[in-house]
Amino acid sequence: MSMATATAVKPVERENYLNKEYGVGSWLLTTDHKRIALLYLISITFFFFIGGFFALLIRLELLTPAGDLVQADTYNKLFTQHGQIMVFFFLIPSIPAVLGNFLVPMMVGAKDLAFPRINLLSWYLYIIGGAMMVHCMLTGGVDTGWTFYTPFSTAFSNTKVIEAGLAIFVAGFSSILTGLNFVVTIHRMRAPGMTWSRLPLFIWAHYATSIIQILGTPIIAITLVLVIAERALHLGIFDPKLGGDPLLFQHLFWFYSHPAVYIMILPSMGVVTEIIACFARKRIFGYSFVAFSSIAIAVFGFLVWAHHMFVAGISVYAALVFSILSYAVAVPSAVKVFNWTATLYKGSIRYDAPMLYAFGFIGLFTMGGLTGLFLAALGIDVHVHDTYFVIAHFHYIMVGGAVMGYLGGMHFWWPKISGKLYPEGWARLAALIVFIGFNLTFFPQFILGYLGMPRRYYQYPPEFQVLNVLSTAGATVLAVGYLLPMCYFLWSMRYGKPAPDNPWNAAGLEWQTQSPPTTFNFEKEPVVTWEAYNYEEIDARTGGEAPIVG
Repeated sequence: MSMATATAVKPVERENYLNKEYGVGSWLLTTDHKRIALLYLISITFFFFIGGFFALLIRLELLTPAGDLVQADTYNKLFTQHGQIMVFFFLIPSIPAVLGNFLVPMMVGAKDLAFPRINLLSWYLYIIGGAMMVHCMLTGGVDTGWTFYTPFSTAFSNTKVIEAGLAIFVAGFSSILTGLNFVVTIHRMRAPGMTWSRLPLFIWAHYATSIIQILGTPIIAITLVLVIAERALHLGIFDPKLGGDPLLFQHLFWFYSHPAVYIMILPSMGVVTEIIACFARKRIFGYSFVAFSSIAIAVFGFLVWAHHMFVAGISVYAALVFSILSYAVAVPSAVKVFNWTATLYKGSIRYDAPMLYAFGFIGLFTMGGLTGLFLAALGIDVHVHDTYFVIAHFHYIMVGGAVMGYLGGMHFWWPKISGKLYPEGWARLAALIVFIGFNLTFFPQFILGYLGMPRRYYQYPPEFQVLNVLSTAGATVLAVGYLLPMCYFLWSMRYGKPAPDNPWNAAGLEWQTQSPPTTFNFEKEPVVTWEAYNYEEIDARTGGEAPIVG
């Protein structure tokens, strides 16, 4: 043994939330918001790949016009379960439950969320709801479409409607409790000096999201209970044969389900704002406008539900009002895009993986938003209603927007979450593949919808095949893009280089604690004396040192 070997001292691993305790029990009974965030991360990743697998089966079925892979009943179940899993078990909880849980307490300078045990309870409710949905799938599935439209769901479908409804009902309480925890934490547990005008815009976005979760989710819960009650007891609430009104169901369903889009997209906007400020090394242009636009989106989101019902039989005057309101909600969304663009102007931009995802988000969200204006117009909506134009539009918002933001956030904060760096080259490649795959999948669907291909059909005329083949090819590319981050994140946990506490030279309290953080986040309570996004001060202090990448 050489002298050098004999005298080598193994570096002491710092205590952090990952190594503080070991064993399954320490994770399943944890009240640490960061560990609960990782429990959510594992859970929603599981559901993401189940929903994604169903999506691939749908695209394979549509590869040929004849519908020769599955029968019509199976196809109905495939798109129903794809929608229900992706909406209720991935898109809605993804950023709030994973990144929000991990970051909200640290960003406001708190040790934990206001109600740690309720936070753990919310994860268990999510798991119980998810287990019920998996059981529903394995024992026959449901075929109503993710919308549960009545009277089909209450009187005609012979599939697992009640079980699927109960699964979503239980998971909804998880969403309500998470929102409640965030609101109380942001109000009551901010560090000294962390005023409302110094809050990161990620927090403002989660605050607005939480308002929707608390006020809107009970509506869908009550609606599903009414569907179950009518199906089981024949009460005559929605079924016209029993004296009910199916339009009442649509009003109740969309009163939650349209704001739910903003539960998915607002947190993603918060993520993108943090990334753009860091990688452009500038303060966010128009901080107050961006902050209050989040609140405005949350408020307007509750006023536009009936634009889903233009062809359902509502009066022309009601449709006109909801059309105008739908245009109005575009204003605060446009404010955000304008302010991000103004922030980028003359910024010192770095094109690392999180920034590539942020650019992807802006492009795809803008595309989705602009095509939403077409659907807000009464005449055009009548033409493309229930066609693939609608499918393409909401996927550009809910997948192109929400998932790009989620992946951007995962790449941005992964060094803080895991304490490890990921391979930057692979991450940039994955961002590029996701962007190309997404557009190849969904852009042809705008054309299909404009040409008149209806949604939810498992057969179609041969003239639509070329565009469907393009879309299926894109879905395959997209699947590769989604698999890559999971592979290199797992790889980095074992082989990645240790991450510094602040690998991006970023602003924000979460970067002032170690990577990974300790159980209670900070050694001592931080005192905030600076404005949000003080990148000029940070660069002046550090000499504009380039961010460290993997």
